[in-house]
This record gives sequence, structure tokens and C-alpha cells, in this order.
Amino acid sequence: MGWAILIVMAVFCLLALWRFGGLWGTSLGLLGAALLAGVAGYAWQGRPDLSGTAKPAPIEQRQPDSSFAVEREALLERFGSDAQILTAADAMHREGLDAYSVGLIRGGLEKNPDSADLWVGLGNALTLYAGGLVTPAADFAFARGAQIAPDHPGPAYFRGLAFLQQGDPERALAIWEELLARAPADASWRQDIGARVDALKRAMRE
Repeated sequence: MGWAILIVMAVFCLLALWRFGGLWGTSLGLLGAALLAGVAGYAWQGRPDLSGTAKPAPIEQRQPDSSFAVEREALLERFGSDAQILTAADAMHREGLDAYSVGLIRGGLEKNPDSADLWVGLGNALTLYAGGLVTPAADFAFARGAQIAPDHPGPAYFRGLAFLQQGDPERALAIWEELLARAPADASWRQDIGARVDALKRAMRE
């Protein structure tokens, strides 16, 4: 039965190309030879007697929100085009598309290279793309954000958080303590980051 269907399909294909495609002569002969080669290949390797099997469902690639996505709005802008880019990048991370997340933020930086928020977001995205490793490129991105906005707590805080999640609490503590040392006494975020520093010190002593 399979052979009959295959031959009928080949003949139908040739007739359709002759009638509607305008093929004739040498062109039609070459196409016929190609179809004949396909039939011969099927005769050699085809197994129409085998039963079909269902294709397994694709493995779910969704990931939970990163700590950056959860804490971002406390220190970075919540509205505007930069915030929209970071929100879209967070969504891509949840779908397992970390390379696209990096590309999206880089595209935003091409239009707005002086955005400290986007540089911090790029540092986070590069860290996630590297499986949680703060690569030299990620560290540079955090540093660039701090250079653009030296009084902005975001670059230093999220840089320290990235090193903490990498498994380097000593470096995270040093970054956060330096941030607190130069922070204004009335900074709205000082108390929260100070609490994180105290909790990290307790954890390191245990």
C-alpha cells in the first residue's frame, strides 16, 4: 500500500509541474530523475511496516524570576523605556531565553548608552546567561553602571548580590560595606541594605 501511494504522489507531482508549472523537456526529465532517486532511497531504507510512535512533549524550559527581577523596582526606575526593556528581559529569562535577554538589553544600550539601569540589567543578564557566574563582561557592566551614576545604589547592590549568589559572600560583603560607607546618612535605601549586610555577617559567622 505504501509503495502505491508513493508512486501515485510522484506521478501527480510530475503532472502538476508539467501542467501548471510549465516544465517540459530537459527540466522535467531532471525532476523525474530526482523523484526516481527519492523512490530508490525509500526502497533502500524505508520501513513502512514499522508502527508510528508519538513524539514526546518538549521539556518545559520556564525558570523562576531572578533575584534581580524581584528586587529591581526597589532600587531602579519602575517606569519609562529602560524599565520596559528590563521587564521584557526578565520575561525572556523566565522562558529560558537568556541569550535573547542579553541581546535585548544591548539593543537598548545602543540607543541609550548612559543608562545606569540598563548597564546593571546587562550585568545581571550576562550573569544569568553564564549560569550564575559573574563573568568579566558582567562585572564590567556593573562597573560601568556605577561609573555613570556614582551615587546610585543599584550598580553596587546588584553587583554584590551577583557575587553572593555565585558563592562569594566575602566579596559581596566588601562591595556592600563600601556602598554603605559612602552612602548619605538619610538615604532611603540605607537601612534595607544595612540589614542585608548584618544578615550576611551573621550567616558567615555560623
